[in-house]
Amino acid sequence: MLSALLDGYRHHIVDAHKQPLFLLLVGFIVSFLLIRVSTRLIRAQVRWWPGNVTPGGLHIHHMVFGLGFLLLGGIGVFATNGGHPWIDWFGLAFGIGCGLVLDEFALILHLDDVYWSEQGRKSVDAVILGILLTALLLTGYVPLGVVPGQDTRWGLVAVIGVNALVCLVALLKGKVWTGLLGIMVPGLSWIGAIRLARPGSPWARWRYADRPRRMARAIRRERRLHARTDRARTWLFDLIAGAPDKVPAGHPKAHAVAERMAAKALAHRRPATPVGGRRAVAPDATDPARQARAQRRRRTVRAGRPRTTATGKPPQRAR
Repeated sequence: MLSALLDGYRHHIVDAHKQPLFLLLVGFIVSFLLIRVSTRLIRAQVRWWPGNVTPGGLHIHHMVFGLGFLLLGGIGVFATNGGHPWIDWFGLAFGIGCGLVLDEFALILHLDDVYWSEQGRKSVDAVILGILLTALLLTGYVPLGVVPGQDTRWGLVAVIGVNALVCLVALLKGKVWTGLLGIMVPGLSWIGAIRLARPGSPWARWRYADRPRRMARAIRRERRLHARTDRARTWLFDLIAGAPDKVPAGHPKAHAVAERMAAKALAHRRPATPVGGRRAVAPDATDPARQARAQRRRRTVRAGRPRTTATGKPPQRAR
């Protein structure tokens, strides 16, 4: 059995000149798993584990080491002109850098230490997408449906243009996974582009604002289908990367989380429209008369005087 595996590796990987890409994928997966084990041990405060790297009190994140591996692998390939066996080693180094950097992708995106928060799950999304795209390249998939050896130039341009447009539509509809994976497997992006958009997506805000029935269908589908997939996704991510920290109710970050959830909920709702068919127009905050009345009210409150009505008389209290 071992000899059969070695023969298959030699035939499908070595002879096909895919060993650098295979080592990149191995380094990607192994570095991500090892660094997640390390961070979970640090989080659990295991005594025998070394812990964070903090020379002089400065916490150095592992993305810094990942950038070093990325530079080593990328510059090394150009410096050696992709010669063997250096390209194999540099491919492995580049994969290690990808795993270390993308594991802290959420920190780079938010410019904040959100590693163990709910926003930190974006790092796991980025890692899984990176691994899947690399694996598809390794198995022979070509981006945007390009057929190797295709001679027709305009046909190639048309295939790339159509598939890129469909991937863009899927992404605008909030289908991130199908949109990105559709770069390698165009059929997935077509499915995401044809189906209804997610309620909070840019496509829904642009196209469903005047179509309440379609927005209602999108919200029902979001509640029915994506609730199940989100539960499965949460279970899988907790298994791989660990559950995020629970923010206490009185913690300052809890208010920010609540505001983001409220904004997301409001994005799913269409603004109310009066019976006449015209939307209510908000008063202009830059109206000079309105600003003058507001300033008078503030001065009156600061001075301790009773507020006056439009007739100049104090308001009567209800008895």
